[in-house]
Amino acid sequence: MKRLYVISGVTGMTGNELVRQILTDGAEDKIIGFDNFYASSIDTVKDRIDDERFAFFEYDLNNEEQMRAVEELAASEKDKYEELVYINCAAVVHTEHFYHVYETFETNVKGMNSFLEQAVRVGAQKYINCSTSEVYSMNSWNETGGVKEDDYITMADAEHSQRTSYAVGKLLTEFFLKDAVDAGKIKGCSIRFANVYSRNERFPKHIIPFIINSFKNEGKVVLLENSRKNRRTFLNNYDSCSAVLALVNTDTALDGTIYNVATDEEISIIDLAELCARMMGIENPVIEFSGYRQSDPERRLLSTEKIRTRTNWSPRVDLEKGLKECIRNYLAGSES
Repeated sequence: MKRLYVISGVTGMTGNELVRQILTDGAEDKIIGFDNFYASSIDTVKDRIDDERFAFFEYDLNNEEQMRAVEELAASEKDKYEELVYINCAAVVHTEHFYHVYETFETNVKGMNSFLEQAVRVGAQKYINCSTSEVYSMNSWNETGGVKEDDYITMADAEHSQRTSYAVGKLLTEFFLKDAVDAGKIKGCSIRFANVYSRNERFPKHIIPFIINSFKNEGKVVLLENSRKNRRTFLNNYDSCSAVLALVNTDTALDGTIYNVATDEEISIIDLAELCARMMGIENPVIEFSGYRQSDPERRLLSTEKIRTRTNWSPRVDLEKGLKECIRNYLAGSES
């Protein structure tokens, strides 16, 4: 099927990989993509920026004039394609930004809903809302194979930490999307990603590039005190993006509900640091601890039974392979 995609946050971790997976050799699809480079760079799509099937704009999701331009372009192009699909990847993300209540609300909540309203106005058939596993807050795991999408949630509130404002905002976007689907305005779903990482990360904001960067430049890594207990699963962005496209290709799954996208490879943060060190050829790595993060769940283990059952998706990049790519690319990039 020949599709026109409109993608916000297109140079971010999810967006830039979607560009590569959509614009394969011979594909007739087209992408209208934009980003304001809040936490990314044009470098992430430099291998596709000259592709005539990719129309990129340095636009801000919160700029009304720029969003009108996106809407007008999508409206003028959509009749050339069999489907128009909106994918919202824009988000004020990275842990350091979780505490910025106004910024996260403006982009993650108001911006998402405005983008959804645009999709409905322009006549898009589908809308994929990229949410987050942070929504699970203090109920991020259970003992029966991982927390499920319909499990009840216990969230930390402002008495515990401002961090949860990020999760609350993302949770609200899931209600916007469900309401639009239930009203028959559009097909779509929300996706709760768990700890996504990329082989192309250049900024040491997430834990994996932070560990690699610390060992390379400091000869040690300083982790939060929480890391003495914390365990996580890590999802390569190749797999997060293939999940997005698996849902786009499965109309019956676009019922307004939520899909967990994660892996089952749980690892402690300490073991993760030691594994990175070994792959970097570092013996007896120095790991120190300083600082503490409130409302940080000890584990994050999600059930992916729902998306595996309803689509043909399953993760393809295991942690060892993904880390090797991260380390190789990060070190090569820092030397160039």
